[in-house]
Amino acid sequence: MRRVCWTILPVLLCFGFLTSKPAVAQDQTQNAAPKPQSAKDRRQQARKLAGESAPYTTWVNEEVIYIITKEECDAFLHLTTNEEREQYIEEFWHRRNPDPDSPENAYREEHYRRIAYANERFSSGIPGWKTDRGHIYILWGPPDEIDSHPSGGTYDRPAHQGGGTTTTYPWELWRYRHLEDIGDNIEIEFVDTTGSGEYHITMDPGEKDALAKVPGAGLSIGEQLGIYSKAQRFSNTNGTTLPVPVGGLSAGMDEFENLDRHFKVQRPTEHFKDLAAMVSVQILRNQIHMDYRIDFLRVTHDSVLVPITLQVANRDLSFKGKDGVQSAVLNLYGRITTLSGRVVDTFEQVISTDLPDSLFQSSVNLSSIYQRSVPLRSGLYRLDVVLKDAQSGNVGTIDAALRVPLYEEESLDASSLILADQIRPVPSSQVGQGSFVLDSYKVHPRINPEFSPADKMGIFLQLYNLKLDSQSHKTNVSVAYRILKDHQQVWQQDESSEQLQQSREQVTLERNLPLSSLAPGHYTFEIYVLDLLTNQTVTRTADFTVKSPPTPKPTTQPPALSFPV
Repeated sequence: MRRVCWTILPVLLCFGFLTSKPAVAQDQTQNAAPKPQSAKDRRQQARKLAGESAPYTTWVNEEVIYIITKEECDAFLHLTTNEEREQYIEEFWHRRNPDPDSPENAYREEHYRRIAYANERFSSGIPGWKTDRGHIYILWGPPDEIDSHPSGGTYDRPAHQGGGTTTTYPWELWRYRHLEDIGDNIEIEFVDTTGSGEYHITMDPGEKDALAKVPGAGLSIGEQLGIYSKAQRFSNTNGTTLPVPVGGLSAGMDEFENLDRHFKVQRPTEHFKDLAAMVSVQILRNQIHMDYRIDFLRVTHDSVLVPITLQVANRDLSFKGKDGVQSAVLNLYGRITTLSGRVVDTFEQVISTDLPDSLFQSSVNLSSIYQRSVPLRSGLYRLDVVLKDAQSGNVGTIDAALRVPLYEEESLDASSLILADQIRPVPSSQVGQGSFVLDSYKVHPRINPEFSPADKMGIFLQLYNLKLDSQSHKTNVSVAYRILKDHQQVWQQDESSEQLQQSREQVTLERNLPLSSLAPGHYTFEIYVLDLLTNQTVTRTADFTVKSPPTPKPTTQPPALSFPV
């Protein structure tokens, strides 16, 4: 463990001005009524939301549909953010893990093995997991015995089913020696009455009789002797179409027991008696609130640098004074795992925030930030962070999904767009080293993108896979910077390749924009890039807010004197 220091976020940065024209345009849009959302915009937003929630819809409606209880499903459907859904899924599997201390979850691995097996063995025009055999296999695993008749054929009925010989459709009988909460020697029958290969579950052993409705064919012993008629099969009160049995009705054919067993074998298992108390997501009350942001920058074609930036308000920390210095000490632990639970990276540090007594009162309303950069391959991960105040014992947590993008070769692409407090070059000896260093710049992200008119807003973006001209060996790219308010442009500035003064296939865009001519309000910053050699484009946007400057407090003066405020 090593001891590091937080960086204190400044309240005010440099002063500067935008051109006057954007200010006029902004004032005009400020007084205009908000533009209503068009039907096209609503459809696009609906498609975007559907795309973002698609993996979770698949999870609940396909992957765990047979093992999730109704209460668990209802709780999941009431979640509103992907972070909550990720946390819920993690807790869902953790509750079923036979060895909670193990990073591997044998239950989850077996569940997905069963899905794969069902898709391979039981598909019949529909995926195997959707079939009744797939349903039972996923719930209960392989049966202890299988009596399979894939071609149907001649069948000698046992006495308790009426005896006699008939011809059947394709059918299977699965036997389980024991099913928890259901009983011993459980038999489940499937029949394919259409010859399509899709076997459906049945609680009527007579359904497989292909001659049931053929007069004079496939008769039982009682029907051959004329004691019973074939029509009596279809007026049974036990839910079957079997002939009258020889020697009386079998206990296993009791109507209510049969019906109860039929539905129990298709319900989620009740192996976990505490599930009812755990169906809702448990949200830990954070005593220390942490804001965070996650960015993505390409390193190679198959690896991505992921800077994870955390921010804590100084007022939430416990400071202790000694020798003229106020100090707060925090213990930080972070872990990144795959969806299967495999640990990819962990990090832990003791972090101190030290403030001189003379600056303590002015700094206590500021924030401290910490950054850890992790190289990852493209894919979906889970990030867990725990922060504990060493003096008060207060705890803060983060659990979030990490969706690391794939940067395709030959396709114009870009990193995350970072709005920053400040951006400055670093000495060549520090390039790529240390917290907040991205490439050859030190970039302090503004996690809560709120700025005052006196601030300069830092802009950082990397472009990848720009085309090089075969003769000049230079790029030919056009970059447009825009600020929008209520979907209306209030400021724009363009740059060409000559102004960028970079000729590599990777280009870094960095600048500090003065905000003094923007009135308080909510804005969107947009960068639009066009590669003129390939006509490929890429756009990145980020929202930000310009706050009203604080109103100076009037100074109370004696009545005889008059001082301007």
